[in-house]
Amino acid sequence: MAVCTRAVVLGAGGVVGTAWMAGLVGGLRGNGVDLAEADLTVGTSAGAIVGALLATGQDPDRLAVPRRTGVPPLVDGRRLGEVFAVLGAAGANPAEVRRRVGRLALTAETGPEQAHLARMEAVTGADRWPDRKLLITAVDVATGEPEVFDRASGVPLPSAVAASTAFPGIYPPVTVNGRRYMDGGLRSGTNADLAAGARALVVVEPLAHLFPREPLARELAAAGADAVVTIAPDEETVRAFGPDLHDRAAWQPSYRAGLRQGGALAEQVRATWQE
Repeated sequence: MAVCTRAVVLGAGGVVGTAWMAGLVGGLRGNGVDLAEADLTVGTSAGAIVGALLATGQDPDRLAVPRRTGVPPLVDGRRLGEVFAVLGAAGANPAEVRRRVGRLALTAETGPEQAHLARMEAVTGADRWPDRKLLITAVDVATGEPEVFDRASGVPLPSAVAASTAFPGIYPPVTVNGRRYMDGGLRSGTNADLAAGARALVVVEPLAHLFPREPLARELAAAGADAVVTIAPDEETVRAFGPDLHDRAAWQPSYRAGLRQGGALAEQVRATWQE
């Protein structure tokens, strides 16, 4: 079994997080730090898009502007509000929360599944799994259990990415081998524990400013890397995001914010990535 010495974890973040992460990895690359060299890439939701792009050897600059993806998403605002109400319920059992959200996902009017698959294929620009190890997370709609797709899963790469990005109320659940799947961020915003065994770990968290730190701390402890760098949006980036994580008008400002942060953080990341 190949030794995993370097891993990159790319978290959930909606449209603006996708753009920001693409800019970030481009800014790092432009300053001599190439996260595509990772032995393992873990992608969740927005991170599944950027992770697929990196692991398949593409230039992150292809996401400098929004890709034309055919039929636009059909957001079900009522169901989306119900999803957030369930997710915000204090003290609820996480598995039961995911099952309740899954039931809402199945009733949301978010357009045809095939349209979402076509969007993700257009955005990722790849239809085959890379040789480098890539893990893409999702959640089973019926059971609420997490799922991790990789090259051995027998699942087309665009389908895995579409499943990982299928946030209920925004995108439809995705059918994989007869089961329906939804956004991997419903299990964890980063799923950093899947990088267990890596010596050096870079975790990119587009939504770090919105959520508590304790879950990530537990995941990093489980991963057990010798050296860890976590990257979150700075204040200027958060302003570029704006209030709507799915606002396509904020794509290019978010991408430029990522480029800027990537350049500013390159030395810090290099110390971990190349030691």
